[in-house]
Amino acid sequence: MKLFSRNILIAIAIFLLIASFYPLVLEQFEEVEEISLSVLAEKVKSGEVKRIEVSGDTLGVFLAEDQKLVSKKEVESGLSETLKNYGVSSDEMAKIDIAVINPSGFAFWAGAILPFLAPFLLVILFFWLISRQVKQANVQAFTFGRSKARVIMPDSKKDRITFSDVAGVEEAKEELREVVEFLRTPAKFLKIGAKIPKGVLLMGPPGAGKTLLARAVAGEAGVPFFHMSASEFVEMFVGVGASRVRDLFKMAKKAAPAIIFIDEVDAIGRHRGAGLGGGHDEREQTLNQILVELDGFEPHESVIVMAATNRPDVLDPALLRPGRFDRRVVLDLPDIKAREAILKIHAKKKPLAKDINLKRVAERTPGFSGADLQNLMNEGAILAARKNQKEVNQSDILISIEKVMLGPERKSHILSKKEKEISAYHEAGHALVASAMPDADPVHKVSIISRGRAAGYTLKLPIEDRHLYSKAHFLAELAVALGGYAAEKLIFGELTTGASNDLKQATAVAKDMVTKYGMSEKIGPISFDEDHSVFLGRDLMAEKSYSEKTASAVDGEVSSFMQNGFKKATELVKKHKNILEAIAKHLIEKETIERDEFDNLIRSFGLVPKTLLV
Repeated sequence: MKLFSRNILIAIAIFLLIASFYPLVLEQFEEVEEISLSVLAEKVKSGEVKRIEVSGDTLGVFLAEDQKLVSKKEVESGLSETLKNYGVSSDEMAKIDIAVINPSGFAFWAGAILPFLAPFLLVILFFWLISRQVKQANVQAFTFGRSKARVIMPDSKKDRITFSDVAGVEEAKEELREVVEFLRTPAKFLKIGAKIPKGVLLMGPPGAGKTLLARAVAGEAGVPFFHMSASEFVEMFVGVGASRVRDLFKMAKKAAPAIIFIDEVDAIGRHRGAGLGGGHDEREQTLNQILVELDGFEPHESVIVMAATNRPDVLDPALLRPGRFDRRVVLDLPDIKAREAILKIHAKKKPLAKDINLKRVAERTPGFSGADLQNLMNEGAILAARKNQKEVNQSDILISIEKVMLGPERKSHILSKKEKEISAYHEAGHALVASAMPDADPVHKVSIISRGRAAGYTLKLPIEDRHLYSKAHFLAELAVALGGYAAEKLIFGELTTGASNDLKQATAVAKDMVTKYGMSEKIGPISFDEDHSVFLGRDLMAEKSYSEKTASAVDGEVSSFMQNGFKKATELVKKHKNILEAIAKHLIEKETIERDEFDNLIRSFGLVPKTLLV
């Protein structure tokens, strides 16, 4: 409505400008000769005049040659009387077409008033625009501390989400159903003296669906949902964050029952007393205000505060004490069944081919979050659209898995013949060791097509979801990671930089085995894993929890694990050199080997595939 009013005012101003300058422009470009009455009478007598238009005191004279002249008649007498006074007879007058033009009321008044009124209107419009700008600046200054929360109302069909739109977090949904029930029927709980938790903290890795689940709680309960990111509270001016917190809670109390959702709460909820800014730190003041507002809720106000974070370890203890965020809901990465359910939700609005097998897609995506799976289905649809298909095929989604995991194909990254051979033997080494080690994951695909930063890759995926990992599994993974390194050394007698990322990952696994999981017989059952997050004034000058002698022993054990993994990989590569060469030649020829083709290849050499052992 404001935009419409502004456009109307601009249109009126433009109209006034055109109306005021139109006569000047018209006179400038239209030059008409003006004659006296005596000359006009002579032309009438000689028969040169064809038509006369009378408009007030102005005479428009049109000659037989279509020439236009202008003249002025006497003010108090008519045209006929004036011409008779100059000797024009009645017969001569009858030969002329005389027309009287009376200007309309609007044109008359516009022509009379606008030339004088337009400048005053322009001045008034100018001052009005200036005062409006000043008023807006004042309003912004007074509303600077207002909350910027986005509100989703329960009657919004477009934005409303329910539990049926969320999959893979069944335990979390079950735990939050009592929150939904409290918001629907708070009297039921208050009668028996029960108090629903004031704060619910959703914890989980990025993309696990924390924000989506919070919206689903509001959708199920049918209450307003106030969504605000924690970083939106903090500004460069001290006190603005606290003011916005007060305004947000005030809005929610007016709309109660309601849900306040603070995303990424660790942005303002980190440990206080970090030694930076003291008590005047804007972030700390904002956190203090949130703590006060949580304590200020009455049982009958029916406002639930939900927050999400993927770093619960850095939150201030005051946020997590009873009476504040005392209900904590953990969202884990989905297992294979949950991934299949999530894929079905994201596939609802996409035309899928009949050969689509979402279970197989779920098997190929261990470790994917809900956001990753949504991105996967979207990438599959984009790929199908680029190929002008009407349906999304299984191959589109399987290709998209690799794109999400490793990045797009780098078709411009062309390897030389020698580099292609080295890459083929390198990936063949990974695949061979993975197939020969009983505790390693089975191979699903081997490729030497560049994706992202990788010149090639071996896709290994577990047959089932794991929650516990054994020492034997880690040792097998070390050997697999060093399989490419061992193959390069065996076949070419030298090493390349292609194994750098493998070495980095293998070293990290070996170090975790020693320092985190206590899997070293020499070091024993002790953990040296430390929290690497730094808080100024507390942890920056903290000393290590173990001596230099122990650090040397840890380094020795890490090196021992790496050496044993390399030794095992070398043994397997030498033992099955014929299989290694067969895989490498196949890769050089076709560049990619899928799971079924790979299983048939190693089976022909007497090596039983992992999928058949299950």
